[in-house]
Amino acid sequence: MNNTCTTSIFSTRKKLVFFLTSLAITPITQADILTRDNGAPVGDNQNSQTAGVGGPALLQDVQLLQKLQRFDRERIPERVVHARGTGAHGEFTATADISDLTIAKVFTAGSKTPVFVRFSSVVHGNHSPETLRDPRGFATKFYTTEGNWDLVGNNFPTFFIRDAIKFPDMVHAFKPDPRTNLDDDSRRFDFFSHVPESIRTLTLLYSNEGTPASYRNMDGNSVHAYKMVNSKGEVHYVKFHWKTLQGIKNLDPQQVEQMQGKDYSHMTTDLVAAISRGDYPKWDLYIQVLKPEDLKKFDFDPLDATKIWPDVPEKKIGQMVLNRNTDNVFQETEQVAMAPSNLVPGIEPSEDKLLQGRLFAYADTQVYRIGANGLSLPVNRPLIPVNNGNQDGSLNSEHTLNKGVNYQPSRIYPREELASARYSQTPLEGSTQQSKIQREQNFRQTGELYRSYSKKEQDDLVNSLGASLAGSDKESKNIMLSFFYKADKEYGTRLTAVAKGDLSTVQKLADKLSD
Repeated sequence: MNNTCTTSIFSTRKKLVFFLTSLAITPITQADILTRDNGAPVGDNQNSQTAGVGGPALLQDVQLLQKLQRFDRERIPERVVHARGTGAHGEFTATADISDLTIAKVFTAGSKTPVFVRFSSVVHGNHSPETLRDPRGFATKFYTTEGNWDLVGNNFPTFFIRDAIKFPDMVHAFKPDPRTNLDDDSRRFDFFSHVPESIRTLTLLYSNEGTPASYRNMDGNSVHAYKMVNSKGEVHYVKFHWKTLQGIKNLDPQQVEQMQGKDYSHMTTDLVAAISRGDYPKWDLYIQVLKPEDLKKFDFDPLDATKIWPDVPEKKIGQMVLNRNTDNVFQETEQVAMAPSNLVPGIEPSEDKLLQGRLFAYADTQVYRIGANGLSLPVNRPLIPVNNGNQDGSLNSEHTLNKGVNYQPSRIYPREELASARYSQTPLEGSTQQSKIQREQNFRQTGELYRSYSKKEQDDLVNSLGASLAGSDKESKNIMLSFFYKADKEYGTRLTAVAKGDLSTVQKLADKLSD
Protein backbone atom coordinates (compact mmCIF):
# COMPACT_ATOMS: atom_id res chain seq x y z
CA MET A 1 0.00 0.00 0.00
CA ASN A 2 1.48 3.36 -0.98
CA ASN A 3 1.74 6.37 1.34
CA THR A 4 -0.99 8.31 -0.51
CA CYS A 5 -3.47 5.49 0.00
CA THR A 6 -2.53 5.10 3.67
CA THR A 7 -2.95 8.84 4.30
CA SER A 8 -6.34 8.78 2.61
CA ILE A 9 -7.57 5.88 4.78
CA PHE A 10 -6.42 7.55 8.00
CA SER A 11 -8.01 10.86 6.95
CA THR A 12 -11.31 9.19 6.11
CA ARG A 13 -11.30 7.28 9.40
CA LYS A 14 -10.57 10.47 11.36
CA LYS A 15 -13.50 12.24 9.68
CA LEU A 16 -15.80 9.28 10.41
CA VAL A 17 -14.84 9.19 14.10
CA PHE A 18 -15.42 12.95 14.34
CA PHE A 19 -18.81 12.61 12.64
CA LEU A 20 -19.94 9.76 14.88
CA THR A 21 -18.70 11.57 17.98
CA SER A 22 -20.70 14.65 17.02
CA LEU A 23 -23.80 12.42 16.95
CA ALA A 24 -22.91 11.02 20.40
CA ILE A 25 -22.44 7.58 18.82
CA THR A 26 -19.50 5.50 20.03
CA PRO A 27 -17.53 4.37 16.95
CA ILE A 28 -16.22 1.24 18.71
CA THR A 29 -18.90 -1.39 19.21
CA GLN A 30 -16.80 -3.88 21.17
CA ALA A 31 -14.55 -3.58 24.22
CA ASP A 32 -11.05 -2.20 23.64
CA ILE A 33 -8.13 -4.45 24.45
CA LEU A 34 -6.54 -3.90 27.87
CA THR A 35 -2.78 -3.39 27.53
CA ARG A 36 0.33 -2.74 29.56
CA ASP A 37 2.24 0.51 29.11
CA ASN A 38 4.29 -1.03 26.30
CA GLY A 39 1.09 -1.75 24.35
CA ALA A 40 1.19 -5.51 24.92
CA PRO A 41 -2.22 -7.07 25.67
CA VAL A 42 -3.01 -8.18 29.21
CA GLY A 43 -4.08 -11.79 29.58
CA ASP A 44 -5.42 -11.64 33.15
CA ASN A 45 -5.99 -8.44 35.12
CA GLN A 46 -7.92 -10.11 37.93
CA ASN A 47 -5.43 -12.57 39.44
CA SER A 48 -1.74 -12.40 40.33
CA GLN A 49 0.57 -15.16 39.12
CA THR A 50 1.39 -17.55 41.93
CA ALA A 51 3.56 -20.60 42.42
CA GLY A 52 0.82 -23.21 42.45
CA VAL A 53 -2.73 -22.67 43.71
CA GLY A 54 -1.80 -21.23 47.11
CA GLY A 55 1.83 -20.29 46.60
CA PRO A 56 3.53 -16.88 46.81
CA ALA A 57 3.34 -14.32 44.02
CA LEU A 58 5.94 -14.38 41.24
CA LEU A 59 8.37 -11.62 40.29
CA GLN A 60 7.77 -12.47 36.62
CA ASP A 61 4.19 -11.14 36.83
CA VAL A 62 4.96 -7.93 34.94
CA GLN A 63 1.31 -6.81 34.91
CA LEU A 64 1.15 -6.93 38.70
CA LEU A 65 4.49 -5.14 39.11
CA GLN A 66 3.78 -2.47 36.50
CA LYS A 67 0.34 -1.68 37.94
CA LEU A 68 1.77 -1.31 41.43
CA GLN A 69 4.82 0.67 40.24
CA ARG A 70 2.68 3.14 38.29
CA PHE A 71 0.15 3.36 41.12
CA ASP A 72 2.88 4.08 43.69
CA ARG A 73 4.05 7.07 41.65
CA GLU A 74 0.74 8.84 41.12
CA ARG A 75 1.27 11.59 43.68
CA ILE A 76 4.14 13.88 44.64
CA PRO A 77 4.82 14.01 47.52
CA GLU A 78 1.54 13.13 49.26
CA ARG A 79 0.84 9.45 49.81
CA VAL A 80 -1.68 8.06 47.34
CA VAL A 81 -3.39 6.30 50.25
CA HIS A 82 -3.11 6.98 53.99
CA ALA A 83 -2.24 10.63 53.28
CA ARG A 84 -4.02 12.13 56.30
CA GLY A 85 -2.02 10.84 59.26
CA THR A 86 -1.33 11.35 62.96
CA GLY A 87 1.69 9.92 64.76
CA ALA A 88 2.86 9.25 68.30
CA HIS A 89 5.71 7.49 70.09
CA GLY A 90 5.40 4.81 72.71
CA GLU A 91 6.53 1.47 74.05
CA PHE A 92 5.51 -2.15 73.57
CA THR A 93 5.91 -4.65 76.41
CA ALA A 94 5.84 -8.37 75.65
CA THR A 95 3.82 -10.17 78.32
CA ALA A 96 3.66 -13.81 77.22
CA ASP A 97 6.22 -16.47 76.39
CA ILE A 98 5.59 -17.47 72.78
CA SER A 99 9.03 -18.94 72.09
CA ASP A 100 7.20 -22.08 70.95
CA LEU A 101 5.91 -19.97 68.04
CA THR A 102 8.69 -17.57 67.10
CA ILE A 103 12.36 -16.66 67.59
CA ALA A 104 11.52 -12.95 67.21
CA LYS A 105 13.15 -11.23 70.18
CA VAL A 106 10.50 -8.52 70.26
CA PHE A 107 8.23 -11.12 71.87
CA THR A 108 10.64 -12.17 74.63
CA ALA A 109 8.46 -12.02 77.74
CA GLY A 110 9.16 -8.89 79.78
CA SER A 111 11.09 -7.11 77.02
CA LYS A 112 10.27 -3.51 76.12
CA THR A 113 10.51 -2.13 72.57
CA PRO A 114 10.18 1.51 71.43
CA VAL A 115 7.42 2.03 68.85
CA PHE A 116 6.08 4.72 66.56
CA VAL A 117 2.44 4.50 65.50
CA ARG A 118 0.94 6.26 62.51
CA PHE A 119 -2.86 6.42 62.44
CA SER A 120 -4.47 7.58 59.22
CA SER A 121 -7.47 7.73 56.97
CA VAL A 122 -7.07 5.70 53.78
CA VAL A 123 -8.77 7.23 50.77
CA HIS A 124 -9.06 10.94 51.48
CA GLY A 125 -6.29 13.51 51.02
CA ASN A 126 -3.91 15.17 53.43
CA HIS A 127 -6.22 18.09 54.27
CA SER A 128 -9.51 16.19 54.36
CA PRO A 129 -11.80 16.28 57.42
CA GLU A 130 -11.26 13.35 59.78
CA THR A 131 -15.03 12.96 60.02
CA LEU A 132 -15.24 11.51 56.50
CA ARG A 133 -16.26 7.86 56.22
CA ASP A 134 -13.09 5.84 55.63
CA PRO A 135 -11.12 2.86 56.88
CA ARG A 136 -8.40 3.93 59.33
CA GLY A 137 -4.81 2.90 59.10
CA PHE A 138 -3.11 1.54 62.23
CA ALA A 139 0.60 1.09 61.45
CA THR A 140 3.20 0.33 64.13
CA LYS A 141 6.96 0.49 63.72
CA PHE A 142 8.77 -1.63 66.33
CA TYR A 143 12.42 -0.59 66.83
CA THR A 144 13.58 -4.08 67.84
CA THR A 145 17.08 -5.27 68.69
CA GLU A 146 17.07 -7.24 65.41
CA GLY A 147 16.00 -4.36 63.17
CA ASN A 148 12.72 -2.60 62.52
CA TRP A 149 9.49 -4.55 62.19
CA ASP A 150 6.43 -2.82 60.76
CA LEU A 151 2.97 -4.16 61.58
CA VAL A 152 0.90 -2.30 58.98
CA GLY A 153 -2.85 -2.71 59.36
CA ASN A 154 -6.30 -1.11 59.62
CA ASN A 155 -9.07 -0.72 62.15
CA PHE A 156 -11.11 -3.23 60.11
CA PRO A 157 -10.10 -6.92 60.34
CA THR A 158 -10.84 -7.52 56.65
CA PHE A 159 -10.18 -5.76 53.35
CA PHE A 160 -12.23 -5.10 50.21
CA ILE A 161 -10.17 -7.19 47.77
CA ARG A 162 -8.10 -10.36 47.97
CA ASP A 163 -5.51 -9.83 45.22
CA ALA A 164 -2.95 -6.99 45.00
CA ILE A 165 -3.42 -6.72 41.25
CA LYS A 166 -6.80 -5.08 41.96
CA PHE A 167 -5.49 -2.54 44.51
CA PRO A 168 -4.90 0.34 42.05
CA ASP A 169 -8.34 -0.25 40.53
CA MET A 170 -10.04 -0.27 43.93
CA VAL A 171 -8.36 2.97 45.05
CA HIS A 172 -9.13 4.66 41.74
CA ALA A 173 -12.80 3.71 42.21
CA PHE A 174 -12.80 5.18 45.73
CA LYS A 175 -11.00 8.38 44.71
CA PRO A 176 -12.87 11.37 43.21
CA ASP A 177 -13.80 11.37 39.54
CA PRO A 178 -10.63 12.45 37.68
CA ARG A 179 -12.71 14.72 35.43
CA THR A 180 -14.30 16.76 38.22
CA ASN A 181 -12.40 15.88 41.42
CA LEU A 182 -15.78 15.16 43.03
CA ASP A 183 -16.72 12.02 44.95
CA ASP A 184 -19.00 9.72 42.99
CA ASP A 185 -20.61 6.70 44.64
CA SER A 186 -21.70 5.33 41.26
CA ARG A 187 -18.07 4.80 40.24
CA ARG A 188 -17.35 2.88 43.44
CA PHE A 189 -20.30 0.56 43.14
CA ASP A 190 -19.67 0.07 39.44
CA PHE A 191 -16.35 -1.43 40.50
CA PHE A 192 -17.57 -3.32 43.56
CA SER A 193 -20.47 -4.87 41.64
CA HIS A 194 -17.73 -7.01 40.10
CA VAL A 195 -16.17 -7.80 43.51
CA PRO A 196 -18.63 -9.73 45.72
CA GLU A 197 -15.93 -10.51 48.28
CA SER A 198 -15.94 -6.79 49.19
CA ILE A 199 -19.31 -6.71 50.95
CA ARG A 200 -18.18 -7.59 54.47
CA THR A 201 -15.72 -4.70 54.52
CA LEU A 202 -18.23 -2.42 52.79
CA THR A 203 -20.65 -3.27 55.59
CA LEU A 204 -18.01 -2.24 58.13
CA LEU A 205 -17.28 0.96 56.19
CA TYR A 206 -20.91 2.08 55.96
CA SER A 207 -21.67 1.10 59.55
CA ASN A 208 -20.75 3.55 62.30
CA GLU A 209 -17.38 1.77 62.47
CA GLY A 210 -16.51 3.76 59.34
CA THR A 211 -16.58 6.95 61.41
CA PRO A 212 -14.60 6.32 64.64
CA ALA A 213 -14.91 8.85 67.44
CA SER A 214 -11.15 8.86 68.00
CA TYR A 215 -8.00 6.92 67.28
CA ARG A 216 -7.86 5.97 70.96
CA ASN A 217 -11.28 4.34 70.71
CA MET A 218 -10.66 1.91 67.87
CA ASP A 219 -8.96 -1.46 67.44
CA GLY A 220 -6.22 -2.30 64.97
CA ASN A 221 -5.78 -5.43 62.87
CA SER A 222 -3.03 -6.93 60.76
CA VAL A 223 -5.75 -7.92 58.21
CA HIS A 224 -3.27 -10.39 56.70
CA ALA A 225 -1.97 -13.61 58.15
CA TYR A 226 1.77 -13.81 58.77
CA LYS A 227 4.02 -16.74 59.57
CA MET A 228 5.78 -17.20 62.88
CA VAL A 229 8.82 -19.48 62.85
CA ASN A 230 10.33 -21.01 65.99
CA SER A 231 13.85 -22.28 66.73
CA LYS A 232 12.97 -25.70 65.30
CA GLY A 233 11.92 -24.17 61.99
CA GLU A 234 8.26 -24.94 62.68
CA VAL A 235 5.75 -22.62 61.04
CA HIS A 236 2.46 -21.28 62.38
CA TYR A 237 0.12 -18.80 60.71
CA VAL A 238 -0.95 -15.85 62.86
CA LYS A 239 -3.19 -12.79 62.72
CA PHE A 240 -2.56 -9.78 64.97
CA HIS A 241 -5.24 -7.76 66.76
CA TRP A 242 -4.74 -4.55 68.77
CA LYS A 243 -7.59 -4.22 71.32
CA THR A 244 -8.14 -0.73 72.67
CA LEU A 245 -8.32 -0.42 76.46
CA GLN A 246 -10.23 2.86 76.08
CA GLY A 247 -13.29 1.07 74.68
CA ILE A 248 -14.59 1.24 71.13
CA LYS A 249 -16.55 4.40 70.33
CA ASN A 250 -17.96 5.48 66.98
CA LEU A 251 -19.96 8.45 65.69
CA ASP A 252 -23.41 7.99 64.16
CA PRO A 253 -24.37 10.07 61.10
CA GLN A 254 -25.91 12.87 63.17
CA GLN A 255 -22.85 13.08 65.43
CA VAL A 256 -20.60 13.20 62.36
CA GLU A 257 -22.40 16.33 61.11
CA GLN A 258 -22.16 17.96 64.52
CA MET A 259 -18.47 17.09 64.91
CA GLN A 260 -17.46 18.30 61.45
CA GLY A 261 -19.03 21.67 62.21
CA LYS A 262 -16.83 21.96 65.30
CA ASP A 263 -13.52 20.25 64.47
CA TYR A 264 -12.41 18.74 61.15
CA SER A 265 -9.35 17.25 62.94
CA HIS A 266 -11.23 15.71 65.85
CA MET A 267 -9.25 12.45 65.89
CA THR A 268 -5.86 14.17 65.88
CA THR A 269 -7.08 16.72 68.42
CA ASP A 270 -8.19 13.95 70.76
CA LEU A 271 -4.96 11.93 70.54
CA VAL A 272 -2.60 14.88 70.95
CA ALA A 273 -4.63 16.28 73.86
CA ALA A 274 -4.82 12.92 75.66
CA ILE A 275 -1.08 12.33 75.47
CA SER A 276 -0.33 15.94 76.45
CA ARG A 277 -2.37 15.63 79.65
CA GLY A 278 -0.78 12.27 80.54
CA ASP A 279 -3.83 10.16 79.67
CA TYR A 280 -1.73 7.69 77.69
CA PRO A 281 -3.78 5.39 75.43
CA LYS A 282 -3.12 1.66 75.61
CA TRP A 283 -3.79 -1.36 73.43
CA ASP A 284 -3.35 -5.06 74.20
CA LEU A 285 -1.90 -7.15 71.37
CA TYR A 286 -3.56 -10.50 70.67
CA ILE A 287 -2.81 -13.19 68.13
CA GLN A 288 -4.80 -15.98 66.53
CA VAL A 289 -2.77 -19.06 65.59
CA LEU A 290 -3.28 -21.78 62.99
CA LYS A 291 -1.07 -24.72 62.12
CA PRO A 292 -0.36 -25.16 58.39
CA GLU A 293 -2.50 -28.28 58.29
CA ASP A 294 -5.43 -26.27 59.73
CA LEU A 295 -5.68 -24.12 56.59
CA LYS A 296 -7.52 -26.88 54.75
CA LYS A 297 -10.13 -27.34 57.49
CA PHE A 298 -12.05 -24.17 56.66
CA ASP A 299 -14.77 -23.90 54.02
CA PHE A 300 -13.03 -20.71 52.82
CA ASP A 301 -9.38 -19.85 52.28
CA PRO A 302 -8.01 -18.55 55.63
CA LEU A 303 -5.31 -16.59 53.77
CA ASP A 304 -8.00 -14.56 51.99
CA ALA A 305 -7.75 -10.97 53.30
CA THR A 306 -11.52 -10.52 52.95
CA LYS A 307 -12.14 -13.09 55.72
CA ILE A 308 -11.86 -13.27 59.49
CA TRP A 309 -10.99 -16.46 61.39
CA PRO A 310 -14.17 -17.27 63.32
CA ASP A 311 -13.95 -19.50 66.38
CA VAL A 312 -10.14 -19.33 66.47
CA PRO A 313 -9.20 -18.25 70.03
CA GLU A 314 -7.11 -15.16 70.66
CA LYS A 315 -4.11 -15.04 72.98
CA LYS A 316 -2.77 -11.86 74.59
CA ILE A 317 0.97 -11.44 73.99
CA GLY A 318 1.70 -7.82 74.92
CA GLN A 319 0.61 -4.26 75.55
CA MET A 320 1.43 -0.96 73.89
CA VAL A 321 1.23 2.50 75.43
CA LEU A 322 1.61 5.75 73.50
CA ASN A 323 3.25 8.31 75.75
CA ARG A 324 4.89 11.00 73.60
CA ASN A 325 3.65 13.29 70.84
CA THR A 326 5.83 14.10 67.87
CA ASP A 327 8.29 17.00 67.96
CA ASN A 328 7.86 17.67 64.25
CA VAL A 329 4.95 16.27 62.23
CA PHE A 330 6.78 16.40 58.90
CA GLN A 331 10.01 14.82 60.12
CA GLU A 332 8.20 12.03 61.93
CA THR A 333 4.58 11.43 60.89
CA GLU A 334 5.05 12.36 57.24
CA GLN A 335 8.50 10.87 56.70
CA VAL A 336 7.95 7.62 58.56
CA ALA A 337 8.21 4.78 56.04
CA MET A 338 5.94 1.89 56.99
CA ALA A 339 6.12 -1.26 54.87
CA PRO A 340 5.06 -4.86 55.57
CA SER A 341 8.35 -5.96 53.98
CA ASN A 342 10.15 -4.63 57.07
CA LEU A 343 10.34 -7.97 58.88
CA VAL A 344 12.63 -9.55 61.46
CA PRO A 345 13.74 -13.18 61.96
CA GLY A 346 10.85 -15.29 63.23
CA ILE A 347 8.17 -13.28 61.37
CA GLU A 348 7.54 -13.94 57.67
CA PRO A 349 4.82 -13.13 55.13
CA SER A 350 2.14 -15.67 54.38
CA GLU A 351 1.02 -16.60 50.87
CA ASP A 352 -1.89 -14.12 51.12
CA LYS A 353 -2.14 -12.74 47.55
CA LEU A 354 -2.88 -9.20 48.72
CA LEU A 355 0.02 -9.19 51.19
CA GLN A 356 2.40 -10.55 48.55
CA GLY A 357 1.82 -7.45 46.42
CA ARG A 358 2.02 -5.09 49.39
CA LEU A 359 5.48 -6.43 50.22
CA PHE A 360 6.70 -4.79 47.03
CA ALA A 361 4.34 -1.83 46.69
CA TYR A 362 4.71 -0.23 50.12
CA ALA A 363 8.51 -0.27 50.14
CA ASP A 364 8.58 0.95 46.54
CA THR A 365 6.23 3.81 47.45
CA GLN A 366 8.55 4.93 50.25
CA VAL A 367 11.61 4.87 47.99
CA TYR A 368 9.68 7.05 45.57
CA ARG A 369 8.41 9.45 48.26
CA ILE A 370 11.49 9.98 50.42
CA GLY A 371 14.30 8.59 48.29
CA ALA A 372 16.71 5.68 48.27
CA ASN A 373 18.13 6.72 51.66
CA GLY A 374 14.80 7.33 53.36
CA LEU A 375 15.35 4.54 55.87
CA SER A 376 18.33 6.44 57.28
CA LEU A 377 16.07 9.29 58.44
CA PRO A 378 15.83 9.41 62.25
CA VAL A 379 12.22 8.17 62.43
CA ASN A 380 13.06 5.20 60.18
CA ARG A 381 16.57 4.38 61.39
CA PRO A 382 16.87 1.06 63.25
CA LEU A 383 18.50 0.87 66.66
CA ILE A 384 21.25 -1.40 65.33
CA PRO A 385 23.85 -0.39 62.70
CA VAL A 386 22.98 -0.97 59.05
CA ASN A 387 25.76 -2.89 57.30
CA ASN A 388 25.44 -3.73 53.61
CA GLY A 389 26.71 -2.77 50.17
CA ASN A 390 23.97 -0.32 49.31
CA GLN A 391 25.46 3.07 48.52
CA ASP A 392 25.06 6.56 47.08
CA GLY A 393 21.68 7.89 45.97
CA SER A 394 20.15 11.28 46.74
CA LEU A 395 20.43 12.74 50.24
CA ASN A 396 22.99 10.20 51.43
CA SER A 397 24.26 11.78 54.65
CA GLU A 398 25.78 8.68 56.20
CA HIS A 399 29.48 8.33 57.00
CA THR A 400 30.11 4.78 55.78
CA LEU A 401 32.95 2.77 57.32
CA ASN A 402 33.10 -0.36 55.19
CA LYS A 403 36.87 -0.46 54.53
CA GLY A 404 36.23 0.25 50.86
CA VAL A 405 34.29 -2.99 50.46
CA ASN A 406 30.84 -2.35 49.03
CA TYR A 407 30.29 -5.95 47.99
CA GLN A 408 29.94 -9.37 49.60
CA PRO A 409 31.50 -11.90 50.02
CA SER A 410 34.93 -10.51 50.83
CA ARG A 411 38.06 -11.63 52.67
CA ILE A 412 39.13 -8.00 53.17
CA TYR A 413 35.98 -7.24 55.12
CA PRO A 414 33.95 -10.40 55.82
CA ARG A 415 30.26 -9.98 56.60
CA GLU A 416 28.40 -13.03 57.86
CA GLU A 417 25.04 -14.27 56.61
CA LEU A 418 23.00 -15.42 59.58
CA ALA A 419 21.62 -18.91 58.96
CA SER A 420 18.87 -18.44 61.55
CA ALA A 421 17.56 -15.47 59.55
CA ARG A 422 16.79 -17.60 56.49
CA TYR A 423 13.17 -17.92 55.47
CA SER A 424 11.32 -21.11 56.26
CA GLN A 425 10.75 -23.52 53.40
CA THR A 426 7.29 -23.57 51.83
CA PRO A 427 6.21 -26.72 49.95
CA LEU A 428 5.10 -25.95 46.40
CA GLU A 429 3.30 -27.96 43.76
CA GLY A 430 1.70 -27.39 40.39
CA SER A 431 2.41 -24.89 37.64
CA THR A 432 2.49 -21.10 37.58
CA GLN A 433 -1.03 -19.81 37.16
CA GLN A 434 -3.38 -16.86 37.36
CA SER A 435 -6.52 -18.09 39.08
CA LYS A 436 -9.06 -17.08 41.69
CA ILE A 437 -8.89 -18.26 45.28
CA GLN A 438 -10.60 -21.64 45.24
CA ARG A 439 -12.66 -21.39 48.46
CA GLU A 440 -14.32 -17.97 48.25
CA GLN A 441 -17.43 -17.99 50.49
CA ASN A 442 -18.19 -14.34 49.71
CA PHE A 443 -21.40 -13.77 51.67
CA ARG A 444 -21.73 -15.71 54.93
CA GLN A 445 -19.46 -13.57 57.12
CA THR A 446 -21.25 -10.40 55.97
CA GLY A 447 -24.58 -11.77 57.17
CA GLU A 448 -23.06 -12.70 60.51
CA LEU A 449 -21.60 -9.19 60.85
CA TYR A 450 -24.96 -7.53 60.08
CA ARG A 451 -26.78 -9.69 62.62
CA SER A 452 -24.16 -8.85 65.27
CA TYR A 453 -25.14 -5.15 65.21
CA SER A 454 -27.79 -3.60 67.45
CA LYS A 455 -31.02 -2.34 65.90
CA LYS A 456 -29.77 1.25 65.88
CA GLU A 457 -26.46 0.21 64.34
CA GLN A 458 -28.36 -1.73 61.67
CA ASP A 459 -30.58 1.29 60.99
CA ASP A 460 -27.58 3.64 60.63
CA LEU A 461 -25.82 1.14 58.36
CA VAL A 462 -28.83 0.62 56.10
CA ASN A 463 -29.48 4.35 55.77
CA SER A 464 -25.81 5.23 55.11
CA LEU A 465 -25.10 2.45 52.65
CA GLY A 466 -28.53 2.62 50.99
CA ALA A 467 -28.17 6.35 50.35
CA SER A 468 -24.80 5.81 48.69
CA LEU A 469 -26.11 2.94 46.57
CA ALA A 470 -29.08 5.01 45.42
CA GLY A 471 -26.97 7.03 43.00
CA SER A 472 -25.52 4.01 41.20
CA ASP A 473 -26.55 2.92 37.73
CA LYS A 474 -29.50 0.49 37.75
CA GLU A 475 -27.54 -2.64 36.85
CA SER A 476 -24.67 -2.09 39.28
CA LYS A 477 -27.11 -1.15 42.03
CA ASN A 478 -29.18 -4.32 41.72
CA ILE A 479 -26.08 -6.51 41.50
CA MET A 480 -24.66 -4.95 44.66
CA LEU A 481 -28.00 -5.31 46.43
CA SER A 482 -28.14 -8.99 45.45
CA PHE A 483 -24.80 -9.52 47.21
CA PHE A 484 -26.17 -8.07 50.46
CA TYR A 485 -29.47 -9.96 50.03
CA LYS A 486 -27.53 -13.20 49.65
CA ALA A 487 -25.66 -12.40 52.87
CA ASP A 488 -28.87 -11.67 54.81
CA LYS A 489 -32.38 -11.35 53.35
CA GLU A 490 -33.47 -8.67 55.81
CA TYR A 491 -30.28 -6.69 55.20
CA GLY A 492 -30.72 -6.87 51.42
CA THR A 493 -34.45 -6.09 51.52
CA ARG A 494 -34.00 -3.01 53.70
CA LEU A 495 -31.11 -1.75 51.57
CA THR A 496 -33.15 -2.25 48.41
CA ALA A 497 -35.94 -0.07 49.79
CA VAL A 498 -33.59 2.78 50.76
CA ALA A 499 -31.55 2.52 47.54
CA LYS A 500 -34.75 2.35 45.42
CA GLY A 501 -33.70 -0.91 43.81
CA ASP A 502 -35.93 -3.55 42.24
CA LEU A 503 -36.48 -6.24 44.88
CA SER A 504 -37.69 -8.92 42.45
CA THR A 505 -34.61 -8.40 40.29
CA VAL A 506 -32.40 -8.44 43.37
CA GLN A 507 -33.93 -11.71 44.54
CA LYS A 508 -33.49 -13.35 41.11
CA LEU A 509 -29.84 -12.28 40.98
CA ALA A 510 -29.28 -13.52 44.53
CA ASP A 511 -30.74 -16.92 43.64
CA LYS A 512 -27.95 -17.37 41.09
CA LEU A 513 -25.22 -16.74 43.69
CA SER A 514 -23.55 -19.55 45.60
CA ASP A 515 -21.63 -19.45 48.85
